[in-house]
Amino acid sequence: MVPPNSLFGMFQAKEWTTNRPPLAERNFTSKMVDRTILETKKKIKDPKLAWLFENCFPNTLDTTVEYAEKDGKPDTFVITGDIHAMWLRDSTAQVWPYLSLARKDKHLQNLLRGVIHRQTQCVLLDPYANAFNKTTEDEVHWMSDDTDMKAGLHERKWEIDSLAYTVRLAYHYWKVTGDDSAFDGDWQQAAKLIVKTFKEQQRKAGVGPYRFLRKSERQLDTLSNEGLGRPLKPVGLINSSFRPSDDATTYGFLIPSNLFAVVSLRQIAEINDHIKGAASFGQECRALADEVEGAIKEYGVVNHPKYGKVYAFEVDGFGNHTFMDDANVPSLLALPYLGLVEKDDVIYQNTRKLIWSTDNPYFFKGTAAEGIGGPHVGYDMIWPMSIIMRALTSAEDDEIRWCLRTLRDTDADTGFMHETFHKDNPEKFTRSWFAWANTLFGELVLKLVTQGREDLLLV
Repeated sequence: MVPPNSLFGMFQAKEWTTNRPPLAERNFTSKMVDRTILETKKKIKDPKLAWLFENCFPNTLDTTVEYAEKDGKPDTFVITGDIHAMWLRDSTAQVWPYLSLARKDKHLQNLLRGVIHRQTQCVLLDPYANAFNKTTEDEVHWMSDDTDMKAGLHERKWEIDSLAYTVRLAYHYWKVTGDDSAFDGDWQQAAKLIVKTFKEQQRKAGVGPYRFLRKSERQLDTLSNEGLGRPLKPVGLINSSFRPSDDATTYGFLIPSNLFAVVSLRQIAEINDHIKGAASFGQECRALADEVEGAIKEYGVVNHPKYGKVYAFEVDGFGNHTFMDDANVPSLLALPYLGLVEKDDVIYQNTRKLIWSTDNPYFFKGTAAEGIGGPHVGYDMIWPMSIIMRALTSAEDDEIRWCLRTLRDTDADTGFMHETFHKDNPEKFTRSWFAWANTLFGELVLKLVTQGREDLLLV
């Protein structure tokens, strides 16, 4: 490999021309975001990192948001990039890094409130769906799936995090801006539907109403047992038929997503208190959160022969569990990023050592980089998202520098993050337009500059 100093000299010599669309072709512009880009770039001494930040941070606004008004409310449809559909998870994650700027930008506030309103309507349409079309007239991409497909859906894979992400955005938008107008009657109805769905998928009263079958060559694109998945013992945890990668779970009690549900339920309860909703509903949310949290402690924490007590990735309540992690968030690596555990939590630190090692079957190490992947793309393909998340959850300067250097040197000189790249050859990558990873990288850089740690950006 070329020594870092030689690379830096090469980067200095190159002219880094922005890859952003021309101003007239951008989907949405925010004066606050553009000002932040200019101010942040001045503090980044590594020219390629500055170039990557300028390209990546605004990528969601530049290319993926479709903003309008509907029924007198802002309405924002957010595509993932090269797939023209809106995932509840991705849409929250894509706009998340702009939240910190929203208080000073009413235009940006409207955009974010529009995402909340759109997500609310998606949940009301079907709380079991993960991805939605812009209109009910659009062609349903997976209509052939054997599940309750309906107009307006793009895909109907049940994933806990889809609902948890909608709560995360609404809650933190309120906390950052002080604007509680999104908590209208529709939102309150959606919140009740979220809790109802979580309870159904505890499977205490049977398997519940959800099933999913797809004719596919990919094993993880469908569920076993006539679409119900593997048997689960009802121990208080919530079943998630699919992971945040949209791959089927092995054991349905996905621990990162259950931890996410615990936090989301308490946030719903706090919102309910604020808007003076029924006290019984707030109590229901908190009781469910306590129950799931207790079940995680009993069934989701497992003793590993090498690392001690760790969070399992998935369990089934019968004693079976998996030691692994998948790059998509929520992941075990990302638990502190989502506010689900503290960084210095002993069990998390043990888990972190396990999953960033060859004891995680989806950890790949090559001549170009090392990182976590997952079965969605397969062997030897590292997700930049995992390297970004390692930096976002790290307390070690050297570790953060390594992450930044690796991200800088594995973009294949495209100026953007990708879904995955090959551990030995970054020019072999998937998805040239993946807004979540782009904006997440921007979030990392902005966080370091905001914290006064821009010295880490000269890598």
